[in-house]
Amino acid sequence: MNVLWVEDEKHLLAEGAAYLRGEGFTVREAASASDTLQCLAEHPTDLVLLDWMLPDMSGLELCRQIRQTYALPVIMVTAKTDEFDKVLALEIGADDYIVKPFGMREVAARIRAVARRSVREQQTAASSGADVWVRGDLRIEPLQHAVFLEGRPLALTPTEFALLCTLANHPGRVYSRSQLMDEAMGEQFVVFERTIDSHIRNLRRKLGDSPDDPKYIVTVFGIGYKFGVGANG
Repeated sequence: MNVLWVEDEKHLLAEGAAYLRGEGFTVREAASASDTLQCLAEHPTDLVLLDWMLPDMSGLELCRQIRQTYALPVIMVTAKTDEFDKVLALEIGADDYIVKPFGMREVAARIRAVARRSVREQQTAASSGADVWVRGDLRIEPLQHAVFLEGRPLALTPTEFALLCTLANHPGRVYSRSQLMDEAMGEQFVVFERTIDSHIRNLRRKLGDSPDDPKYIVTVFGIGYKFGVGANG
């Protein structure tokens, strides 16, 4: 797995990258936003480990830019411990976050969880028995990791795509937040419920789904979410 670690603390970056290489990962290092964008353009990358604070751009803004071009998992690394900041990172498009100080075993475990999530998406697509799902005006191509709304491609994060596939694969089935975290996201490292809510809010926005009158992702109060039967093709 090709990991790009973006961190301006040289000692942390050098020691962390060495540890991950010892765990079998291919790691490239970047100390700034400009280095990051250049590396993404020139080298294959499967995941970005992105520090919140960078010298030439905030990690949040860089995450936004990455999301505009690349369908890559992003794990934010932050010294901030406030829940608002964690939720903000998820709403910007991060798939997960790690709070400093951290242990390298935790970092490796988070990266592996993302890898397992990708495999799970592929297994879900393969087990669906169809290359294309049509749900109302929504067209989902699981094997190609592509989603189209009224013919227009949607740029979804890997987590958003996993959530959409999990829900759309069984229209009408109600999933609790913990079930969605387990089935769509894999290991439950981020344990507070607002994590799922943040990803669902982003997904709804991209689908043009109103929370007050949703067509695709319906809130089942007190339980969780389901894919609207009315959107079923």
